[in-house]
Amino acid sequence: MEDKIITYGGQALIEGVLMRGQKALAIAMRAPNGEIVVHTEKLSGLYQSAITKIPFLRGVILLWDALGLGMKALTISANTQSGEDEKLEGAALYGTLAFSMAFAVGLFFLAPYGLSRLAVWLMGSLGAEAASTSIWLSAVIEGVVRLLLVIGYIWGIGQMDDIRRVFQYHGAEHKTINAYEAGVELTPENVAKFPLEHPRCGTSFLLTLVLLSVIAFSFLHPLPALWQIFGRILLIPILAGVALEYIRWTANHLDQAWVRALIAPNLALQSLTTREPDLKILEVGIRAFQAMRAAEEAANN
Repeated sequence: MEDKIITYGGQALIEGVLMRGQKALAIAMRAPNGEIVVHTEKLSGLYQSAITKIPFLRGVILLWDALGLGMKALTISANTQSGEDEKLEGAALYGTLAFSMAFAVGLFFLAPYGLSRLAVWLMGSLGAEAASTSIWLSAVIEGVVRLLLVIGYIWGIGQMDDIRRVFQYHGAEHKTINAYEAGVELTPENVAKFPLEHPRCGTSFLLTLVLLSVIAFSFLHPLPALWQIFGRILLIPILAGVALEYIRWTANHLDQAWVRALIAPNLALQSLTTREPDLKILEVGIRAFQAMRAAEEAANN
């Protein structure tokens, strides 16, 4: 496939892995009895529409839909583990997603702004002649707080046993795709030899988005407070589109040494969201990928 950004996307689940292609997705899960359960389904026409050809716009819309698929997959995985059959779809699915997005925006984008303003205020009045210094000091504090908050949050949840298990499945997802792209036979033993990092990881997208926001939001600080808040909210989808295009571009130019150096921080951050999987977990990742590939071929026939 010429566009592997869209062709192969993945997500770690509780005891499972989701693999998404251009026309179908597959979820492989380890059931409580030890068996691997596989769920496949076709993707909506959105993924084959003309919108996927429009730079920047495609990123925002496909990201939103991918988050919805992820929430749905988490529900399927949880149902497999519990034996229940709760559904999360329609208004409930996107309502939950909207709430989650609002919480993330508040925590990672608005809270750092509020803390930066509080920090400057606590430092005392700088006077009219120092207004510009106050503005840029606030911008620097906001950027540092946001970056530390994101990294600290990821590190913190990574200390939880259940999340560490999810991060193992995340590692299995990366290793499986790395092995496939290298052209080797997908066996747990072969896949185990490949690295945990992958340039198209959501962690890379998150760090890129945060760094872009540090730059873009700094130009909002001279504006009135209300405009600063609304400006941040309005810029998030734009910056998300830019971040996705950046990830897409760098993944397609890894043959150049300077591009590999450019994405080194993104790959380094993935050490927080991946853990070395065992062979059983790798088996789940492989099954998810193979089921996705089979579903893609069936959709093409």
